[in-house]
Amino acid sequence: MTGADALLPLRTRLRSLRTAAFGADPAGERMERIRRSPHFADGVFQNPVGARHRPSGSTVELAKVYFRKEERRLRAPSGPVPLSATPLDDLARPPATGLRLTWMGHSSVLAEIDGRRVLFDPVWGERCSPFSFVGPRRLHPVPVPLASLGPLDAVVISHDHYDHLDMPTIRALAGTRTVFVVPLGVGAHLERWGVPADRMHELDWNETVKTAGLSVTATPARHFCGRGLRNQQHTLWASWAVAGPEHRIYHSGDTGYFEGFKEIGAEHGPFDATMIQIGAYSEYWPDIHMTPAEGMRAHLDLQAGAPQGSAGGPMLPIHWGTFNLAPHPWAEPAEWTKDAAEEAGQLAAFPRPGEPFEPAGTLPVDPWWRAVSASPVAHPWRRPEEPRITPEADRGDLDFAGER
Repeated sequence: MTGADALLPLRTRLRSLRTAAFGADPAGERMERIRRSPHFADGVFQNPVGARHRPSGSTVELAKVYFRKEERRLRAPSGPVPLSATPLDDLARPPATGLRLTWMGHSSVLAEIDGRRVLFDPVWGERCSPFSFVGPRRLHPVPVPLASLGPLDAVVISHDHYDHLDMPTIRALAGTRTVFVVPLGVGAHLERWGVPADRMHELDWNETVKTAGLSVTATPARHFCGRGLRNQQHTLWASWAVAGPEHRIYHSGDTGYFEGFKEIGAEHGPFDATMIQIGAYSEYWPDIHMTPAEGMRAHLDLQAGAPQGSAGGPMLPIHWGTFNLAPHPWAEPAEWTKDAAEEAGQLAAFPRPGEPFEPAGTLPVDPWWRAVSASPVAHPWRRPEEPRITPEADRGDLDFAGER
């Protein structure tokens, strides 16, 4: 640092150290629009209900949990995660029912809906971090090269955290003709990374844009935002309802549970499929991520308007399996979701990363994660008075879902 640099205000010097991956802060007319939002007060965006987004409880205890050797071993698969063997061949054929979903890992989902193609929260980078050498790293390869996906009609982003908004991926997509639909303020990041303003739609909650014959609506979520240590809460977070001529789908982004799911379902549902966050939960941050049980409850709320006698479309669990972001075991979100779906009598899909499926067709339900779990998955959420006998136990085979 030169003598002249030392005279600069600290804020200016810190900003000069920010790499492009940190994105950009909203300014000008974009910031003025943010200030006019009914969800912006006291200088920050507000949640629909109160939510603490910094870890609660003892920081020392949290650190112990994270660094305890045995628990660290459980937070990653014991071997290669099985990916779909033929995703590109499968995607080359149009969906017979008009709706197909392909989970690419974490919260990235390709939705083919009524002849259009929407990519939610695409993260193809190796780490969800502003740096290439540190931060949560992928636990499995990307199942499909980004360039092999073909033309996209829209890219929809839920919020600006690194595991949902990935600079290398956005820069690659910026060179295509796709349209980006994002929450208020997130467009500042995209502009810095080369996305033209005329290919972006920034929405507040309950605003809708029509693109490529689809209605894309930003719906409320209970979370927070930010890509730096100094979090200004100047970018919004959202869940998304997408409606075509024949089908409706919902993507939760990241969210804690709140009663607003019922309103979203009444206004925009019922849905032919929901994509619900069920991973990276913890008692240290209960307000901003859902447990699998809460995720199933949200799915039921969203489908409350389904025709009588119908359970509505299935739930696709997302936000698990790709990055280690919480203290729980790697496979626990899937196992717990499977239990929650069975208990609620709801359909849930459990595809391998890159495995396309049609919600109205045969759903992938094989518990593939058990074969690559570091140890049998414990079930602390089950009540002791309700033991379960699995088909594997009936056959005398090894039960990878054995009770703790």
